[in-house]
Amino acid sequence: MKYQRIKRKKEFSKILKSGKRAHAETLTVVYLPARQLKMAVCVGKKYGKSVVRNRIKRLLREAFRAAAENGCAPCAVLLIPKAAAEYSFAAFRKDIVKIFRREKLTDH
Repeated sequence: MKYQRIKRKKEFSKILKSGKRAHAETLTVVYLPARQLKMAVCVGKKYGKSVVRNRIKRLLREAFRAAAENGCAPCAVLLIPKAAAEYSFAAFRKDIVKIFRREKLTDH
């Protein structure tokens, strides 16, 4: 399923202010119903230098894309990783799928 990226501060603020939060081992997901699927990743400087932060963002985007292929309800989603020693695609994907099922954001 194709998704759009959230880029504007106004959209970020709206989702953070009035969105619902769901937590898993490796990340926190903040979501809000929307007309189409939108996604953004928030990785602050506490996670390390830019190389590390960019790797985390790539892993999260790819994990979200893989999880959303199975069908996802249209919503705006912010993915916020939790501090960890090691980040992996498998862990992010597992937690995203788990949250989507628990919060009933998936079609299956």
